[in-house]
Amino acid sequence: MDLGSVNWLAVVACVVVSMISGTIWYNPKTLFLIWWQGIGKAADAQPGSENMGMVWGLTLLASLVQATFMALMVTALGGMTPDGPTLASGATTGFLLWLGFVAPTNLVNKLFAGHGLKVWAIEAGNHLVNLLLFGAILGAWR
Repeated sequence: MDLGSVNWLAVVACVVVSMISGTIWYNPKTLFLIWWQGIGKAADAQPGSENMGMVWGLTLLASLVQATFMALMVTALGGMTPDGPTLASGATTGFLLWLGFVAPTNLVNKLFAGHGLKVWAIEAGNHLVNLLLFGAILGAWR
């Protein structure tokens, strides 16, 4: 694990992209209300503002960690190809990591929590979009 190989500007771009995509994905005009009701919240209930500093801080930290490790994976897997990491190999890496680790783990968690497939599709879909974008950015920005 060579953190010196990480393109830190691309990682920061990934973090910014994840905040933008999450804002769009979970906007009240897109999927927020369906997701909110799917997790058992009343339509008129508002998300709490308690500990929001911690929530946003940990969200940024999680995105930073995810983008950093995606950079390592894109470099490792892209290094196995003659052309090295590319936008396509990066996006493929993101998809494979989502398919093999994120989607199944999240599915089990949602089913045992009683949230069902709709909530899973919304949450896993957001992770898929982010991992595809992260991989594409990290593969292309060499």
